[in-house]
Order: sequence, then C-alpha cells, then structure tokens
Amino acid sequence: MIDLLLVLLALAAGVGLLGWVVRLSGRRAEEARAAELAPVRQLVFEDVTALGTELQDLDAEIAGHHLDAGANADYQRALDAYEAAKTAGDAITEPSQVEDVTKIIEDGRYAVACVQARVHGLPLPTRRPPCFFDPRHGPSTTDVAFTPAGGTRREVPACALDAERVLAGAEPDARQVMVGTRRVPYWQGGRAYQPYAQGYYGAFSPMDWMFAGLLFSGLGGFDALGGLGEGIGEGLGEIGEGFGDLFDF
Repeated sequence: MIDLLLVLLALAAGVGLLGWVVRLSGRRAEEARAAELAPVRQLVFEDVTALGTELQDLDAEIAGHHLDAGANADYQRALDAYEAAKTAGDAITEPSQVEDVTKIIEDGRYAVACVQARVHGLPLPTRRPPCFFDPRHGPSTTDVAFTPAGGTRREVPACALDAERVLAGAEPDARQVMVGTRRVPYWQGGRAYQPYAQGYYGAFSPMDWMFAGLLFSGLGGFDALGGLGEGIGEGLGEIGEGFGDLFDF
C-alpha cells in the first residue's frame, strides 16, 4: 500500500514537473523569438526613417517646380507609403509582419523615383528590385555578378555605385547587421531577416538567387522548435532527477 502511494505521488510529481517544463520552454521560446525579432524591427525602423529623409530631400528638390497630375499622384503615393510603413512598423509583433513593411517601403521609394523623373522631364524609371546590397540605395539600375563569402557567384540587382564597386573588384556598400558580436551583411543574418528581404524582392521574378543559398546562410538564426525541444530535453532531465530523489529511500 505504501509502495503504491509512493508511485502515485511520484507520478503526480512527474506530471507537475512536465507541465512546468513545458511552460518554461514556452517562455524561453518566446523570449528567444523576441530577441530575434528586435534587431530586425530596428532595421525596419531605420528603413522607414530613411524613406522619410528621402521625402524631405524630395520636397527640397521639387520646390519651385510645377507638379502635373501624374507627379502629384506619385508624390501622394510616396507620402501614403511612408505613413503606412510607420503604422505597420509600430504594429510588428511577428517576423512575418516585417515583409509587409518592407513591401510598402519599396513601393514608396519607387514612387519617389517617379516624381523625380516627372519633375525633371525624364522617362519613368523601369520598376526594378531595390539594390541587393542595401535596399535603402533605391531601385537597382543593373545586374552584376557577385560572389559572397563562402557562397556561389550569382547575378544580383545593384544600384549604379555598388555595380561600379563590384565591377572594379571592390567591396559593395552592404547593409550590416549584428549577429552576436559580429557585423555581417544582412543576407548572412539568418532566417530572421528572410521576411525583410522577401518584402523588398519577393514581387520581382525571376529571383532564383533569393532563397537559393545566397541569402540567409543561417548565421545566428533561431530555430524556435529546436529551442523548445532543447528546453523540454533539459526539463525531462530535471524530471528524471526528481524521480530519482523520490525513489531514493
């Protein structure tokens, strides 16, 4: 009878410990996801701010110029994109939402380019993906062959300045992000940055280089399921120790 009671107590303790481990693992996974999202959100906020600066520069550039209906429409489109990007950026709680913000920014930046072209009597720019090396550089002007460190040589869209650098054998002006204590190009930042790039480049086809090894090499990317599994594994170890204590008479 005493043995049965001890077994029941041990089982009850085990169930309690398992529930605690699952809750602890869930908290750890949430904390890890939040830590992973924080630098990407910061990156997006910097991009929204950059678009706002471009709009201020645009105001100075078009001052004194007559805006026809097309230029006015594009100008309003750029302003609306900026406001929408700010609102969407403030509402980010999940990595997938980052894609919506960068998609809006890309559209706003193209609208800025259209206003500039109309005001200066130039043809409207061809809708091209942003510069691969840093989307803040604006729409690309050409494609260049680029080989990232440890990667495969591929054609990527580039702004005029970065294309010139690459063709001269120099390093492009790549957007840097922090992975641990290291500064790396955003495409080596891990899967957390995938939605960031998808919003900028996903609408353009073909983009076979996008997710085929050039972007998101996995440095610093957090695997939520892996983290959860690791936490449960640690907790089960603790449960095992707890059972050992219970049966150690």
